[in-house]
Amino acid sequence: MKYLIVGLGNIGDEYVNTRHNVGFQILDAFAKASNISFQDGRLAYRAEYKLKGRTFVLIKPTTYMNLSGKSVNYWLQKEKIPAEKLLVVVDDIALPFGSLRLRPKGSDAGHNGLADINITLGHQNYSRLRFGIGDDFPKGTQVQYVLGEWTSEEKKLLPERFTLAAEIIKSFGLIGFAQTMNQFNNK
Repeated sequence: MKYLIVGLGNIGDEYVNTRHNVGFQILDAFAKASNISFQDGRLAYRAEYKLKGRTFVLIKPTTYMNLSGKSVNYWLQKEKIPAEKLLVVVDDIALPFGSLRLRPKGSDAGHNGLADINITLGHQNYSRLRFGIGDDFPKGTQVQYVLGEWTSEEKKLLPERFTLAAEIIKSFGLIGFAQTMNQFNNK
């Protein structure tokens, strides 16, 4: 069984440590802990992880956030993975910093990466792992906040949260969405 795990983010050094790139950061941490590495692929950096008969195809789209759907659609088709085995890892300002929430489907909630995936796929029926980045910004500065770098306090807490995110990703493939959601959504 194959699963497509998509970490949303933007390519380029100026985005590496930004809140909006948490999808890339989580997959990077997952790859490092699993002794796998990303290779250049069409429309994405790609890595593959095998666990208990499952194959996790990890991608970090190189299309920039606003065109993520093109990359996701390409890799779903290329790897012959159905949408129900797709998990998109994404930042979420509606959740407190470090919160992790698994959702079976839903709207884009104003997230440009999810919006493009929804438009490109023609539906919203795919799982998301939402990573809370908080909403600690003055009115009118949301873009600067989201594209801003983590605070030193946040940076100290990220490794533990990224490890938990990796556990959720593995669980998604091993025991399925419902059990994973029940096990992890309040941690």
